[in-house]
Amino acid sequence: MSDLFASSEASTTSSRLSIAPTFDASPFESVPTFADVEPGDQQRWTTWPAITPSERGPLPRPDWVVTSAGALDTELGILKTGKEADVFLLERAVPDDPTQRTLLAAKRYRDSDHSSFHRSGVYTEGRSTRNTRDTRALAKKSEHGRAVAAAQWSFAEFDALCRMWALGAPVPYPVQVNGTELLMEFIGDANGVAAPRLAAVRSDRGELADLYDQIVDLMRIFATAGFAHGDLSAYNLLVHDGRVRVIDLPQIVDIIANPQGLDLLHRDCVNICDWFTRRRVDRDAEELFAEMLAASYA
Repeated sequence: MSDLFASSEASTTSSRLSIAPTFDASPFESVPTFADVEPGDQQRWTTWPAITPSERGPLPRPDWVVTSAGALDTELGILKTGKEADVFLLERAVPDDPTQRTLLAAKRYRDSDHSSFHRSGVYTEGRSTRNTRDTRALAKKSEHGRAVAAAQWSFAEFDALCRMWALGAPVPYPVQVNGTELLMEFIGDANGVAAPRLAAVRSDRGELADLYDQIVDLMRIFATAGFAHGDLSAYNLLVHDGRVRVIDLPQIVDIIANPQGLDLLHRDCVNICDWFTRRRVDRDAEELFAEMLAASYA
């Protein structure tokens, strides 16, 4: 299991991504009780009590979020491997209490020595690192700097998910962030079968046209807030129960603050329209780009 307790000092997000934290009094409302068990293989005590309120998802939380200090986190397998992170399936549950059980996606970022994500500079232009020690470590590429760089991505994605969730975008609910680990809503069924990516969906033209309209709606939410996904494609859009959910947000870009923001927005439009056009649902990327520009300046 990867290091789940890396320093969370390294949060770095643009000012437009910052979420004003809401005070969470839940740790003080009751005395935690622990089950008469010990964590077994591939288990740990829940990390929820160990993090600060600002590292927890936005209020009000969905009812399925398990906040009990007596819960166990159980590793159930890997869902996806990626260039900069791996995603695992995690069960957070209170032993002997079936009403407090949920499946989570645990995204764990690797440091630069173990990551193949080489384009990060394109997405981080316009962002700043508030901690001067972290800034120096990043420049020197020290061991601490590599840890900071990995945690930057987890905190950037957490903040982006919080922002977009609050705006009503169809993103997974961000449960918590802890160093290089981001826990979020698992999109799939109760048995742990993940929702398919759009790229794997086989639908007729009418169904595809509806999915395209849903994607335009979510892109408009991003653009109205001044952001572009930055790496949108049929591989980071999930289709669950006929509804589109967008994932992989660490590279979300501010269209104005990032010098390449408009280029990345245009690339998102081209990627989506080309994919649908290849499936005989003709869509115009330039028309979509113009619509997103108008939304961003509205």
